[in-house]
Amino acid sequence: MKFVMAAALLFSVSSCQSVSSWYQVYFTTPGKPNTEITDALIKLIGQAKKTIHIAAFEFNLDPIAEALIAAKQREIDVKWMTDDERGMNADSEPGHGQFAKLKQAGIEIKDDNRGALMHNKFVIVDGQVLWTGSTNLTVNGTQKNNNNVLVMRSPKIAAIYEGEFQEMWSGKFGKTSPTKVASQKAIVNKTPVRILFGSEDHVADALIAEIGKAQKSIKFMAFSFTHDGMGKAMMAQADRGVKLEGIFETRGSETKYSELPGFFCEGISVRQDGNPRTFHHKVIVLDEKTVITGSFNFSNNANKSNDENVVIVENPQIASLYLQEFDRRWQEGKPPRESKISCQ
Repeated sequence: MKFVMAAALLFSVSSCQSVSSWYQVYFTTPGKPNTEITDALIKLIGQAKKTIHIAAFEFNLDPIAEALIAAKQREIDVKWMTDDERGMNADSEPGHGQFAKLKQAGIEIKDDNRGALMHNKFVIVDGQVLWTGSTNLTVNGTQKNNNNVLVMRSPKIAAIYEGEFQEMWSGKFGKTSPTKVASQKAIVNKTPVRILFGSEDHVADALIAEIGKAQKSIKFMAFSFTHDGMGKAMMAQADRGVKLEGIFETRGSETKYSELPGFFCEGISVRQDGNPRTFHHKVIVLDEKTVITGSFNFSNNANKSNDENVVIVENPQIASLYLQEFDRRWQEGKPPRESKISCQ
């Protein structure tokens, strides 16, 4: 473990996490036995004094279930919003059953009961701390897939997410959920933070505007990148001389729906991931200072139908951590196979 001092904050930096006074960043390390992300969430749950509100797509982690049951026994208000198909209905599948245990302990659980996805992955603790990113609360999500977690200690940010949680808890999903995008921002330790929720906040349009601000570089890591508008915005920036590089989850990246073939045929530096499991990031880093992350895949379904969240953070130190992750995954990746892509 190496320690460095920057901007009057003490950071502990390793290959998979960084810690400051107001934020923590974690990355999974697939292929290496580790429980770092799970342990960090268990610690956060253990610190709760009043409330733990979770909006999470999938779940099969016994240690997290046990920590939440212990919190409930401490009379903490624990609530969980999940997806119906991939969350609640999957609880009867092998390796699951954790929701049943939570219910038996008196923890309230609701699902979205609709065709589109409740695809969020966030946790709010005591109205003070927000945990978000791409990581599903599953064995695969925390140990086998490439993922990231961003934790921010800010009552303002936690309150914004709490508002979204309460809307879903009351049965408002997707476009039926009112947009409050104008007020979904905060300054934390001189760091501007913006929050977007799908589908009410027209996330893709907002991200296209952010991409249009880039002056020097755009780097992205994408599980699914099929949104033509976002692809065209990045290509337009590349045409202006902005350096564009990206890593795609290999599965599905060679199809006509993916943005990879178009990028590749235009000479953009792109790679397919090197993880035999799933490359699950949904990250864009602009000009080495702005990080866009969350649950939002770069797709039409994410933009128009699902419940999603995105956080945009303007902080070069946080960006440097995501760029380190990009570099690690770039080295693992491989160039697209020309024989699989038609550039006609």
